[in-house]
Amino acid sequence: MRMKSLAIVAALALSTAVAGCSTIGSQIFTNNYGAVTDAGYHLPRVPIEKVPFKYRRQIVDYDTKEKPGTIIVDTQNKFLYLVMGDGEAMRYGIGVGREGFEWHGTAHIALKREWPTWTPPSQMIKRQPELAKFAGGMDPGLKNPLGARAMYLFNKGGDMGYRLHGSPEWNSIGKAMSSGCIRLMNQDIIDLYDRTSVGAKVIVI
Repeated sequence: MRMKSLAIVAALALSTAVAGCSTIGSQIFTNNYGAVTDAGYHLPRVPIEKVPFKYRRQIVDYDTKEKPGTIIVDTQNKFLYLVMGDGEAMRYGIGVGREGFEWHGTAHIALKREWPTWTPPSQMIKRQPELAKFAGGMDPGLKNPLGARAMYLFNKGGDMGYRLHGSPEWNSIGKAMSSGCIRLMNQDIIDLYDRTSVGAKVIVI
């Protein structure tokens, strides 16, 4: 009887880990990628089972001297860390700039927008003339490249032209294919947006 009880406990523990509840040293949010209605928009479910485990939102051990609220972007490993303090950070999988569009440095979040308008820069329109129709801005929506949220990065020189933003292209997470912006799954950018304040420091390494 005791062996049967132990087997049940072990099975429950295993199912909890698989469900993405918690593991040693981290908490996984695998179950937080379902369909959601936000500001009248109906975001579809992310097929999270197709996203590598490491790119799913999770709390991890993270040793840094940066204060809580700081965002650290690891472009090589395709992770974004939101420093939480006490040696922990919320980690998100990201997509980064493709070859020729990489950048590194320090910035701060100057603006935050929900369901933003996307305006392609003139240099992008020159490379992709078909985007000229959006020169005045592309309306918010499920197909908008900035997704459900955008946070605008500025430095001492002003607007850098780079954003932390959502993306409907969940399969681009973990890849280098943007024009320099840092993209997250829409469900992740909503979570990050709610945890982040205007003025927050952003370090891109």
